[in-house]
Amino acid sequence: MQIIRKNFGLKLLSLALAIVGWAYFRYASNPVLAARFDQQLSVPIVAANLPAGYVARYTDKEAVVTVDTRRAGPAVKPDEIKAVLDLSGKGAGVYNVPVELVAPNVVVQSLSPASVSLTVEKIDQRSFALSFHYSGAPQTHVVVNSSQLTPAQVVVQGPQDQLSQVSSIRVDVPIPQTPQAIDEMVRPIPVDASGSEVAELNVSPDLIRVRVDFVQGASERNP
Repeated sequence: MQIIRKNFGLKLLSLALAIVGWAYFRYASNPVLAARFDQQLSVPIVAANLPAGYVARYTDKEAVVTVDTRRAGPAVKPDEIKAVLDLSGKGAGVYNVPVELVAPNVVVQSLSPASVSLTVEKIDQRSFALSFHYSGAPQTHVVVNSSQLTPAQVVVQGPQDQLSQVSSIRVDVPIPQTPQAIDEMVRPIPVDASGSEVAELNVSPDLIRVRVDFVQGASERNP
């Protein structure tokens, strides 16, 4: 007992150090347990701190992020990382803005793209009168007897560049094969001079009540 009690503290410390050393060489040097691997994630790029009344337009919508992860640990979830474009104090114009990663407790190996080219535009609005756009086969001799749009005009809101391309707001109405009355809700479509839809615009109201009375027209007569 005297031998055991002699230098008991030092012997206990030696034992503890031996256990720690064994654990280190057992686990830290094990290439399977200690190995790390690169995990690649796609995260959405979002604009932040944009002044009121402006909109940011950019084509790079996702960032590819490579993070360092322990093989034995849990995988990093995409919602744990955020790719942010800080647009504080930016008015209308063209900018190249660095992508800032918000990724606590994550070791980031690479980021692509590192910056994004974008255009900040002022949001504007205009009122437009609605117009009918009939489609179908007029050879059926079905013609329009009466028509009504409620409301007769809409307010279009969006970036000034997109808004300037709008030449009219049309309501598409197919011509039926037989006479009938149509009463339905239809989405108004902003179009440019060539008749193509102009995107990135908000039309209010987004549905228009269309009432059209189609009747049988006069048949073609042989000469």
